[in-house]
Amino acid sequence: MGSIASVAYGEIGSSIYIALGVIALYALGFTPWVLLGVGLVFVIVALSYAEGTAALPETGGAATFVRKAFNDPAGFITGWALFLDYLIVIALAALFVPHYVGTAIGWNAIATEPWDVVAGIGVIVVLAVVRLFRRAHLYGVAVFIAVLALISHLVLIVLGFALLLSTKGLGAGLDLGTAPTWNSIFFSLALATLAYTGLETVANLAAETREPGRTLPRSLFVGIGAVVIVSFAIAAIGISAYPAHPHPTGPGGYASDLGTRWLQAPIVGIAEAFGGSLPDWAVDSLRIFLGLTGAIILVATTSTALSGGGRLAYSMGKRAMLPRAFGRLNQRTFIAPVSIVSGAGIACALLIAASLVGQEVRFLASLYSFGALIAFTAAQLAVLRLRFSKPDLERPFRVPGNVRIRGVAVPVAPLVGAPLTFALWIAALATHNAARIAGPIWLALGVGIFVAVRRREHERLLEHVEPIDADLVPAPEGVYESILVPVKLGPIGEEMLATAIRLAEERGCAVRALHVIRVPLDMPLDAELLDQEEQAEASLADAKLLASEHGVHVEGEIVRARAIGEAIVDRACTDGVDLILLGSAPRWRRQSRFFSPTVDYVLRRAPCEVMVITYPQGVLEG
Repeated sequence: MGSIASVAYGEIGSSIYIALGVIALYALGFTPWVLLGVGLVFVIVALSYAEGTAALPETGGAATFVRKAFNDPAGFITGWALFLDYLIVIALAALFVPHYVGTAIGWNAIATEPWDVVAGIGVIVVLAVVRLFRRAHLYGVAVFIAVLALISHLVLIVLGFALLLSTKGLGAGLDLGTAPTWNSIFFSLALATLAYTGLETVANLAAETREPGRTLPRSLFVGIGAVVIVSFAIAAIGISAYPAHPHPTGPGGYASDLGTRWLQAPIVGIAEAFGGSLPDWAVDSLRIFLGLTGAIILVATTSTALSGGGRLAYSMGKRAMLPRAFGRLNQRTFIAPVSIVSGAGIACALLIAASLVGQEVRFLASLYSFGALIAFTAAQLAVLRLRFSKPDLERPFRVPGNVRIRGVAVPVAPLVGAPLTFALWIAALATHNAARIAGPIWLALGVGIFVAVRRREHERLLEHVEPIDADLVPAPEGVYESILVPVKLGPIGEEMLATAIRLAEERGCAVRALHVIRVPLDMPLDAELLDQEEQAEASLADAKLLASEHGVHVEGEIVRARAIGEAIVDRACTDGVDLILLGSAPRWRRQSRFFSPTVDYVLRRAPCEVMVITYPQGVLEG
């Protein structure tokens, strides 16, 4: 539980580095209270997420709930809105990196237009290229980021409460209706959803949690509760340091320096406010520490958002909501490379478009609230609907506090939360053009893609599409308890492993990965083969990591043999597996043989069923 709670804190708590400045720009002295109020709404939303992810522990989050509760088009709209949010988090986090670095070390040029946009695009491109060639160890990175964020936050809160926090600063310039205006308050409430990003990423951990009904809800609430408290405390310190004052360009004629001068590096701005309370060397050290740790946290946020968007696209690609290319596993990257390329490209385009429009932070933050509030509202409605449509669905966690409606126990939390998030969505539409204009354009684009994909796949628009069943053998022969899959490099090996994982997901069976080191006849079996050993260990590690992304446990083994086929059959006999999964390349058919000698040997000698994945001519080349 502790590790997942820390991941929840890191994923959601990192948002304060982005959101604090833009919320302070509009909410002024009410910033702490806006964050606290929206944080409480967020806790209500998290209750519905906890029930949904425990009952449906699949990749996709709110899109999965909505698809199960209503239909595929509704699930797609929710997923498409969430995909936009992932892209905006990528763009904003990358844009803020040069500002945190520049203000921390005094490199002002990188924190000014247009070089901050150029640097932000550079961050996105570099991370995308790295992800194309190297998997992200998301779980380990998330725990590290959580620890780093918590240390930074605690340092800031301890010093801030001792040296900066004051009731005088908190109350300075407060005049609700004037400073801030009602329009600004409503807009800031919608923007505050940006302070609590990461819920979808944490919800997706349900597919990898052994006891999602017990572990995930507790972890969610511990992490979210800590984030709400910490966000309120940091905002109170920031507003105490930079109270509202008359400002010619501020909304309503008032502004806080936290939302103007320090808009894109608010945490560094708070560090700078210790000047006069701490020695200069201490202020400089604190500024550098918070600036560089903030940049590291934002780089990690960019990377996890890139992966989160890819996982969401994978879920939709498997169900004919996006082109099939998005729904293909890749052993090197864990997600479809097309997801990485398209996600990075669209995020860069969003940065450029926002820069051309002007006020890119406000533009992107407003657009984020448009997508997030659609997803939050839809997720809560889906949980309510599932109580009626699927009363027998196993729910390891149920939202507490229920009332009976038409004989069904209905949770009060989504009954209250859905209208609140919908009201915030209306506020976003009413107070900013980005949500009112760009948001519907994005949805219209998505609808066009969905219709085109369904027509291409010859699926009806309202049809409930599930991934193709990987079990090619009819029951009862297709009921397996253990699968043996030889590890093989290249696209055939990736498809073999992906099929094994899919079967394990569907059947709940065990997967054994076998890497055979073929030893030539002129060498002893125990000859030193360091390169082959290292390659074997790396391939098994890759297989385990890929499987863990889908909640599947893989046992790996390395054996030495004179012939690969013999080693596979011997291991199948020893372990008593139910299925051997193999792959066959088209080149053997060009040589008047349908299968390779290894596959042919296993087919003839195997003590169990053998499934062979074959490819039409030209598929692998493509």
